[in-house]
Amino acid sequence: MDLLLAAVGWIGAALLLAGYALVSSSRLSGDGVAYQLVNLTGSLGLMINSAYSAAWPSAGLNLVWAAIGVVALVKLARMGVAAK
Repeated sequence: MDLLLAAVGWIGAALLLAGYALVSSSRLSGDGVAYQLVNLTGSLGLMINSAYSAAWPSAGLNLVWAAIGVVALVKLARMGVAAK
């Protein structure tokens, strides 16, 4: 179980870094569905790993990060924006 949750954390970190790199290099739009999904998935992975490790400040941060992603995705869905 430790190995699985470590992998979930590392994948989450990789997704957050990849999303940031793609937006910073103008390869992905920062206000698009794809970026929000990458951020949401990455933050959930890190939140799970942090909670398992009892790293509560990091778990809390990633909970808020995930909530921001959910709100952004709901807003995009209401606007009728399709995933790109």
